[in-house]
Amino acid sequence: MIKIIKPGMLTTVQDLGRSGYQKYGVVQSGAMDAFAHRVANLLAGNPENEATLEITLTGPVLEFQNDTLIAICGSGFHAVLDGKPVGLWRPMKVKSGSELRLRQDGTGCRVYLAVSGGISVPEVLKSKSTYLRAKIGGFNGRALQAGDVLETGTPGEVSRQLTASLEYHSAWSVSKNILPDYGSSPTIRVVPGRHEDLFTAESIETFFRESYRLSQNSDRMGYRLEGPKLTVKAAQEMLSESVSFGTIQVPSGGEPIVLLADRQTTGGYPKIAQVASVDLPLLAQLKPGDELRFKKITLQEAQLLYIEREKQIRMLKGTIAYQAKRRGTHAEH
Repeated sequence: MIKIIKPGMLTTVQDLGRSGYQKYGVVQSGAMDAFAHRVANLLAGNPENEATLEITLTGPVLEFQNDTLIAICGSGFHAVLDGKPVGLWRPMKVKSGSELRLRQDGTGCRVYLAVSGGISVPEVLKSKSTYLRAKIGGFNGRALQAGDVLETGTPGEVSRQLTASLEYHSAWSVSKNILPDYGSSPTIRVVPGRHEDLFTAESIETFFRESYRLSQNSDRMGYRLEGPKLTVKAAQEMLSESVSFGTIQVPSGGEPIVLLADRQTTGGYPKIAQVASVDLPLLAQLKPGDELRFKKITLQEAQLLYIEREKQIRMLKGTIAYQAKRRGTHAEH
């Protein structure tokens, strides 16, 4: 179990979201930085879709009420366990009664805490993700509050082996070579949107040449961007159609909106671009006031980048399982 001593600004239970229900108007939700979420779960010996805690901007203070294995992945935070700094992107054993503090360091805005066995909350439409506007999923459909106690699930075989392995060898973590380039003003790669040809040539050139700043009026639903205004060649009525994580729409005011995890299921504004899946983690780590630029790539390039990232995650998963089995067996003897 995990007791919430201080909740931080916005700490919620998230998995990879409610897939398959957008046709009924149900928002997908899920982790904003799916890469960090997935790797945290792997390091804790969990399936990639198991529920984690998504921690945003200001970190919580947590007390663990039983011995367990955890992992913290993401950007923008320092972790302190029982008064001692601990690293991110690695598995860690914690003892019953241990206190974890997460402190913002300014380089990003989200980390994910995975615990062996996952967070045990009821599923809503096959997902444990919190959707705050509808007050469904997660812990009572809301952000965590001081005094909340979260149940955790039963650790699986990989979790047990990883825990045993840390008795034998504890100084290992995920290679920085496979991590997204967190901590910098990013250039976000995008493919042309469905309605790019509706925009003036000058607007398209401006979109890729100039930088934009993340507005204070941004949340898990979408990032509003402040910067040069974009215009279409001629105003026209448009039918609403499906949107996805990373769709960039331009409303009549001319300032782009990037749709995120809690996006609506359809949108009626022209789409100038779509963020490449491989760069969604960089997008998720932006906070109000941060600047970003966009770079056009082809759909084929975006697909190849996605395939390469998935290959790296599969290799990491295999390496973790191998090391856990080998070292865990050694530790047991």
